[in-house]
Amino acid sequence: MEGPVVEKISVSLTAQQARMVDDAVTSGDYASSSEVIREALRDWRAKRLLGQLWDQGLAGGPADPDETIDDIKQAARRGKPAA
Repeated sequence: MEGPVVEKISVSLTAQQARMVDDAVTSGDYASSSEVIREALRDWRAKRLLGQLWDQGLAGGPADPDETIDDIKQAARRGKPAA
């Protein structure tokens, strides 16, 4: 079984950003600059997803002040939105 295909790309960074990447590798927290960038991309993707979920929540309208967490859990178990 083969691993993921790796594609090489060129990225331009400011001097400060390049130092941050180098410092992360020099500190031993990461094995390579590629590893630093891959983690940054995973964090960026998670941040975007969180933002999308936040927007969906806001679009859902105001919460019912009488609804409890137990109501929400029961509705989730039934596969239906609460109240």
